[in-house]
Amino acid sequence: MSESRHILVVDDEEDVRETLHNVLKSMNYVPYVANGGAEALEIIKNNHIDVVLSDLYMPEMDGIELLKRVRNDDKKVIFLMITAHPTIETAVEAIKKGAYDYLTKPFHIEEVRMKINRALEKKGLATSLKTANGIIWALLISIPIWLILGIILASLLSD
Repeated sequence: MSESRHILVVDDEEDVRETLHNVLKSMNYVPYVANGGAEALEIIKNNHIDVVLSDLYMPEMDGIELLKRVRNDDKKVIFLMITAHPTIETAVEAIKKGAYDYLTKPFHIEEVRMKINRALEKKGLATSLKTANGIIWALLISIPIWLILGIILASLLSD
């Protein structure tokens, strides 16, 4: 990966933030940490963030509210929810609100790496697909114009 990916960890537990910060740094990501939603929003406002790993249950602003606010400002940020108490209802709600996936505590580092990589690959594929679609549309639009110009030029030259 040529460019560094910026990942924000949002959790009210310091040991979780510190552990993920160190793990992400060892994976050559650029990690940021926030102890809650308000701090996370400030970091997102001032930095380019590719992925947010956020705890679901935090005081003041929970992960779902943070997800909604992030989605209002930037739909491209990949959001992974972290929870120690996974339920089908919370997982479904998080996905409906725009989370890409979720991790359960205690999590395995390999699972964190795999889910981040999968999410970033999906984001990269989406960007590549948009670029390819743009090129296809440009070609579809430009070909008839060149054909028409060619016909006009040919008719003018033959006169």
